[in-house]
Amino acid sequence: MEVKINREIRNYTESMFFGLSMRQFIFSLLAVGVAVLLYFVMKPYVGTETVSWMCILGAAPFAAMGFITYHGMTAEQFLWAWLRSEMIEPREIRFEPTDYYYEALKDCIAKHEKEA
Repeated sequence: MEVKINREIRNYTESMFFGLSMRQFIFSLLAVGVAVLLYFVMKPYVGTETVSWMCILGAAPFAAMGFITYHGMTAEQFLWAWLRSEMIEPREIRFEPTDYYYEALKDCIAKHEKEA
């Protein structure tokens, strides 16, 4: 009998349903639900191929949110951090160079320029 143990304990995820974590399972169900809903709503208006692409594009964000992590953050944590840094609390960082050598010799340089 062999038991797999992760090298990093923080990377451990418990498999609940079909080898997925609870988070992955819930977002997978949401993705399937959105795809089915889009199929039945859009089928009378557009062709089968177009509906299939709409289902894929509609379900992809929900599926991605369940499986993607970035720098240890889940998708909604990453989206909140991005929203805060870019929209809610943007900071303008300006570069203002200071040349201490020029500042110290500014009077002397101006005096020599007047003489020339």
